[in-house]
Amino acid sequence: MTDVSAPAPRRPGAPALASLGLAAPEPRSVDASPHAFPDGGRWRTEIPSVEGPESLAEVLKESTRLEVPIHRVSQGSGVWMLSDAEITEMAGACAARDIELCLFTGPRGTWDTGGSARTDSGGAGPRARGHDGLAGCVEDALRATGLGVKCLLVADEGVLWTLHRLRARGVLPADTTFKVSALIGPVNPASYAVFEQLGADSINIPSDLALAHVSEIRRTSRAPMDLYIEAPDDLGGYVRMYETAEVIRRGAPLYLKFGLSKSPGIYPYGAQLRDTALSSARERVRRGRLVLDLLIRHGADGGMSPLGSRLPGPLSRFPQPPDPS
Repeated sequence: MTDVSAPAPRRPGAPALASLGLAAPEPRSVDASPHAFPDGGRWRTEIPSVEGPESLAEVLKESTRLEVPIHRVSQGSGVWMLSDAEITEMAGACAARDIELCLFTGPRGTWDTGGSARTDSGGAGPRARGHDGLAGCVEDALRATGLGVKCLLVADEGVLWTLHRLRARGVLPADTTFKVSALIGPVNPASYAVFEQLGADSINIPSDLALAHVSEIRRTSRAPMDLYIEAPDDLGGYVRMYETAEVIRRGAPLYLKFGLSKSPGIYPYGAQLRDTALSSARERVRRGRLVLDLLIRHGADGGMSPLGSRLPGPLSRFPQPPDPS
């Protein structure tokens, strides 16, 4: 495990501000996360909203050009928006680079006939509606894993628990990982711990949580955390680059997600959005390069997981219920 007692990285503007008597208070060591990935790393990288083979090809090309290491790419439109040939192509391209491919599962309430999702309250939001919604997510999971996908994105607690039970029974491969979407991310330590118990292997917290909230969550769970360092507009559009080092210190093990603000939404993706999808894919990688450069300047670039790492290590789970009889 990484030594969390190592000297803290340089804070932005620290020497200049200290010369004016404006030094920032030292971070409390109690706020540092004691956890790491099983490979010893404290952070990994993720490029989100990679919606198909063309977008993936742009991400891989740009990551090579800009020397941006990638541990995971994720897609937001859903397994059902891709053909078998497209999924196979994406899985093969990611396997060749030892990158984890994560695809979203099934129907969501924000897209089906449920009117409450379009009200001011948001209704049940993206959760799977009814038995058919749940069944669609399960079908997506079976299809995707059968085509070589090893990570599934989930936006419903019941879907998560169902897929975890299927994994425990061997219906889904044992090394399948489940990632909780930012669309239903937990905002307090108790809810974060519940997602871990339900089977989550990484959990996307909302991008507006304060650093203190990150520390509070880490005191209850060691499940890997996902956080948009730059969030898309429909998740707030927050840009938190200067907080990256402190987010890692408090939130490890952590996936740094390089999103993109001030960019049109592309879910559900189709060819009518091709130009936007490809240009935004390239820009997400560039945003990642900017974050990595910032970490280097502040002496905080150490502790990245080796490329190819994907498993979360042992996590706490609810007991499996007995077989129905």
